[in-house]
Amino acid sequence: MSQNRHPLFVPLIFVGGLIFGFGLGFSHMARPEVVLNFLQFEDFGLLFVMGGAAVVTGLAFALVPRLFDRAPLTGDTYGRRLKSFDRNVLIGGAIFGVGWGLSGICPGAAYASLGVGNVTILWALAGMFVGAYVQGYWRSQRATTETSPAGAD
Repeated sequence: MSQNRHPLFVPLIFVGGLIFGFGLGFSHMARPEVVLNFLQFEDFGLLFVMGGAAVVTGLAFALVPRLFDRAPLTGDTYGRRLKSFDRNVLIGGAIFGVGWGLSGICPGAAYASLGVGNVTILWALAGMFVGAYVQGYWRSQRATTETSPAGAD
């Protein structure tokens, strides 16, 4: 990523997050019961919100690189970042899905839910932080064992 970012980079990221959070709150997607009703096939409002977001994102990914050579705030070139589909992706997706189903909230919406006064969501946020810490610790331990010489112990 470019180190010579535009001075408005961080403020615009903040404003974008506020708009995203407001949208989640306004559409009631920051309420766990709405998400759980969707997952139980009782309310399909979330499907329309996610579908609308997917259309806007798809259009942006298709059109913006054709209109601009570089990202306006970072100066970076546009390019696809491909990641492998491996065991870590499957396990992470399964854990994310189970957490989403149990709590009725995903990480982005959890902060918006806290913003609309759902204080009990702090338990889900604590679980997300613990899970992220454990994953980071596990990954760093795995990386050190993979890079250490075989006879160093």
